Amino acid sequence: MSSSSNPPLAQYLILSLPQSINAHEWLEQSLNNGLSPLYNLKVPDFQTGTLDSLVTESEELAKIDQQLGSSISKIIDILNSINDTPSKTFARIVQSKLVYDYIQNFNWNTSKYRLDKSINFLVKLLSGEAIALDNDVRASYQNYQTAKSNFLAADRKKNGDLSIKSLHEIVKPEQFVLDSEHLTTILIAVPNNLVNDFKGAYETLTEFVIPRSAELIAKDQEFSLFTVTLFKKFQNEFINSSRERKWHPRNDFVYSEEMLNNLRKEFDLTKANELKSKNELIRLAKTAYSDIMANWFHLKVIRVYVEAVLRYGLPPQFDNYLIKFEGNNLKNLSKAKKELIAKFGYLGGSDYTSHSSNLHEYASLVDADYEPFVLYDLEIN
Repeated sequence: MSSSSNPPLAQYLILSLPQSINAHEWLEQSLNNGLSPLYNLKVPDFQTGTLDSLVTESEELAKIDQQLGSSISKIIDILNSINDTPSKTFARIVQSKLVYDYIQNFNWNTSKYRLDKSINFLVKLLSGEAIALDNDVRASYQNYQTAKSNFLAADRKKNGDLSIKSLHEIVKPEQFVLDSEHLTTILIAVPNNLVNDFKGAYETLTEFVIPRSAELIAKDQEFSLFTVTLFKKFQNEFINSSRERKWHPRNDFVYSEEMLNNLRKEFDLTKANELKSKNELIRLAKTAYSDIMANWFHLKVIRVYVEAVLRYGLPPQFDNYLIKFEGNNLKNLSKAKKELIAKFGYLGGSDYTSHSSNLHEYASLVDADYEPFVLYDLEIN
């Protein structure tokens, strides 16, 4: 389910077997030496329809199952990426319960997803709700990324060096020629190791530079910031020649009180907008996690029912289980699958059991993920 390389917090096997084989005692006491908690999964009776319709639903449910698993992974990645304390994971809450409690004590929401409706109707309803939420989270995440980018740009202006820094707290009106028809004042950030080059060359860089007009107005570890006054007609030529000498013209800055006021507000506004977008995203993502996870598990329950009917036939008489693996027990999941196949592989028929020691040959005849009984994985990341 997860795009992350981190191991899951817990993993479940969702298993459905015919009631006639009375598997509960063996699953509880013998599977994985009885170390894996076993829970009964309540799967209601659905409006079955025709077997042809169930085959179609089976294919559709496989696609939706994967899609919603990816949605959950994306939401977890988003919440982890904006978590201020990365060492702590966010609480996996589903319908006001810890996700483990929700899954292990699952009850079908009959008031919202009525069992007198067809399986096709329920699948469309559940998947439609989940996909709409997923789209909302993606849009909110994009808004947050834009707000964060704007804030980082403003932060660079506030705290960067003099070649990029916002100058609203540095410049003064008396340092500029203002309201002149012919003259203009340019700001040049000069690398400190090129200051002597600048002082010796700026007056002759173009025509009509005002002699001795260069004035040092600020300095940091990297740059010295100078003003230079010249005729407007030669402004672009001066800027281009400055760049050729590896000076940094600040032609992004034009002195005006309105611009200075805007620059003073920019950092605070972008910071507030970034925080607002982040809080909105966190709230939406947590809500979406809860609702999409709930819908996803409802769809998994439908999938279990559909596959069990297709495997074991009608009327629906099968037992459904959740087998939990977590902590050090996670490594036993593959071993438990092999034990299940050894115990119940005969349910797949003679073709399956005859190839049970060499499953890659059998996989060429059927889906590579085929099991001789209904079995699905569910990771909680």
